[in-house]
Amino acid sequence: MVTLAEVAQHAGVSASTVSYVLSGKRSISANTRQRVEESIRKLGYHPNAGARALASSRSNIIALMVPLRTDMYVPVMMEIAIAVATTARAHGYDVLLLTGEEGPDAVRRVAGSGLADGMILMDVELEDERLPLLRGGDAPGGALPGVRADQPAVLIGLPADTSGLTCVDLDFRATGALCVEHLAKLGHRDIAVIGEAPAVYERHTGFAERTLEGLRSEARELGVRLLHRPCEGGYDAMALTLARILDERPGTTGFVVQNESAVEPLLALLRQQGRAVPEDVSVVAVCPEQVAVQASVRLTSVAIPAQEMGRYAVEHLVAKLDGRGGDEVVLIAPALTVRASSGPAPTRA
Repeated sequence: MVTLAEVAQHAGVSASTVSYVLSGKRSISANTRQRVEESIRKLGYHPNAGARALASSRSNIIALMVPLRTDMYVPVMMEIAIAVATTARAHGYDVLLLTGEEGPDAVRRVAGSGLADGMILMDVELEDERLPLLRGGDAPGGALPGVRADQPAVLIGLPADTSGLTCVDLDFRATGALCVEHLAKLGHRDIAVIGEAPAVYERHTGFAERTLEGLRSEARELGVRLLHRPCEGGYDAMALTLARILDERPGTTGFVVQNESAVEPLLALLRQQGRAVPEDVSVVAVCPEQVAVQASVRLTSVAIPAQEMGRYAVEHLVAKLDGRGGDEVVLIAPALTVRASSGPAPTRA
């Protein structure tokens, strides 16, 4: 392994000069900097990460907390994670990926160990137990001190109380309202919402709760009847959920689906029952673009802006690390793309 001293000898400068070129702590002439950088390239020198961290009190690592739960659509989570990693690398940071369901313990461990300069948290609940730590306090029932106040963090998601936090998310409340508005304009008066798995609502996950809030609010505003049913996803669970919906509301002509694993089973079941899409029923989904365009009927949908969410989260965290950013909430406006799955409500309804 090439050492800093060897780079200095090759460039004809002192070891401290090479160190200053790498750290940027002192002004170095353009000619000397160019000579050092050329030696670094020729020799293939890579600074020792541990030594660099000790010298700068920075690890150049961002911790990304992504609890991979069985009731979540993992491809979306990983698309966000890839966007975080790519953007972080462009800013000179590596990413430490934490996929367990440790909650506050993971926050304490990362902050207390100095493993990372900052944190990005996903799968945010309305009353998330990790949040008191990010505000400098301690989680309920915790025995260890809270996170130090200088530990920057960004949430991908929106809790009930955003004070003292930086959050990036799709505006899910506006997303729900947009779906109802679209179907109502097409004449649909009975709309059923096929939601995430029950556990997602039981732990009050922010995106699901806020979508439901938007759906219900807009339905009241427009005089539309709305029925919400959680669904585990998959064919059998979807069959039971659809049967229940049609038993309770046989006049249902519009469906809003916020559950990627339920999309194709729903379309298959509607075909089996002789209900044509969109002639008899319309379907609108909140899902990734690829799910919408690859479905057996191209779906009218509001896309999940996974790449934007990951990129914005890193950019806001880096701004905080550089002392340029304050606490703020960034909501990405939803955009509904009309495709083949939605049309006017049937006149017989």
